[in-house]
Amino acid sequence: MSTATQRLFHEVPAHELAGHEVPVPGDLAQAAPARGLARPDEILRPLPVPPSATVALSPAERGWQAVRQHAPAYLMGACSLLGIVLFWHLATTYRLDFYVRFTNIPTPMEVLAKVIEVNGSPKFIKNVSVSLRRIFLGFAIATVLGVALGLLIGRYRLTRGFLFPAMEVFRPIPAIAWVPISIMLWPDNEVSIVFITFIGAFFPILLNTISGVQAVDGVLLRASQCLGARERQIMWYVVLPGAAPQIFTGLAVGMGVAWVSLIAAEMISGQFGIGYFTWEAYSLISYPEIVLGMITIGVLGLLCSGLIRFVGKSMMPWLSYGARAGSNP
Repeated sequence: MSTATQRLFHEVPAHELAGHEVPVPGDLAQAAPARGLARPDEILRPLPVPPSATVALSPAERGWQAVRQHAPAYLMGACSLLGIVLFWHLATTYRLDFYVRFTNIPTPMEVLAKVIEVNGSPKFIKNVSVSLRRIFLGFAIATVLGVALGLLIGRYRLTRGFLFPAMEVFRPIPAIAWVPISIMLWPDNEVSIVFITFIGAFFPILLNTISGVQAVDGVLLRASQCLGARERQIMWYVVLPGAAPQIFTGLAVGMGVAWVSLIAAEMISGQFGIGYFTWEAYSLISYPEIVLGMITIGVLGLLCSGLIRFVGKSMMPWLSYGARAGSNP
């Protein structure tokens, strides 16, 4: 094969061949019949052009296509939630008592009436906003420190030997156990609650980041070093993208633990927040408000976790593409 033939099949990008006849060099066309092979011009045809490359969908069409694609998952989720509400309604209406007692649990309609009532009160809105401010502040600090330390500990042996044992000593301590010491450490009660939230989210993020860094393929690291990449470039372009899936897994887990820590801290030492609202309702024996507080915590946690998943899919589109490609037969 001549040099021109080799350049044709090795240097021309595939997308440039779509919809065009591929020129066949003379020496290749003449050598094929002599070897009992089909002529290249008989087997090479214009490559089909994907429909997405020729027809641009409008935003409305793309939105409708996304709705149809995710409709089964949304329908199953709605059925699951409706099933829980239906069981709740039947158990509280008929006051079921089979070891688990539903005699004092409010009905869904009672909770709905309480929702309508508290929406007109600024107290409930303030409690929700205070909890959101605390959770986002503590989680943001935990994300920055957890990801940064996780990259350093996972990448460098000296850093791992120096910092990881100390982290392992503090990691088993529950966040709720930090409440008394945090009150003594920080002069402000608000800072103490943010610190408890930070502790809850920090260790899941740290451990998942370390695991993601250590799971990066060594071939990619050696290839980047052979190509002359500096350590900063390796960390930014190889290690961080390779560890990103596990980092976002740690963020999702850390968000859940952060909510648990926040609610516990607000119940013990808070004056505002959705945790304090729920505990105050228990103290006043207001059962609908207790259930309302629990549902609010669940909905807020679901929205925060969904936001993390959305950001992860936006920053790692190759994972979504791989999942769609793998689902096709």
